[in-house]
Amino acid sequence: MDIKDIQNLIKFVSKAEVSEVKYKTKDFEITIKTPLAGSDAVYAQPAVYHTAPQAAPAPVATPAAAPSEKAEAASDDSKYVTIKSPMIGTFYRKPSPDKDVFVNVGDEVSAGKVVCVIEAMKLFNQIDSEISGKIVKILVDDATPVEYDQPLFLVDPS
Repeated sequence: MDIKDIQNLIKFVSKAEVSEVKYKTKDFEITIKTPLAGSDAVYAQPAVYHTAPQAAPAPVATPAAAPSEKAEAASDDSKYVTIKSPMIGTFYRKPSPDKDVFVNVGDEVSAGKVVCVIEAMKLFNQIDSEISGKIVKILVDDATPVEYDQPLFLVDPS
């Protein structure tokens, strides 16, 4: 089995959406694991995200002022419901670059309405609102990495 065959096998496994595949012949054996159903994604991808802030030293100055702002925001935001990321990946507000955003601040959302997509391993996963209400705040910039359970939107359910 040459490198092209291995690459094709990896592509096939990722499209098949399985967590592990073993391929064995009399003189060759390969095991391919994907983070779809296991904790591999939790441990493999954060390393990439932790290196990004180190490469950009400019934002380091802003966290000093952020705690007072966060304290004020926390008291005001307590009446809102948070839509959180169900996975690790890259957050996008649009279904594609040439389309309009899913939601803006002030838009009404209903349970089940798509509010964003998160790309993980070349798969674009639509994220639905779990509640009905009005979008009050978008907490993540477009095309930025997000962690599991990271707040994405604040929704006023009233």
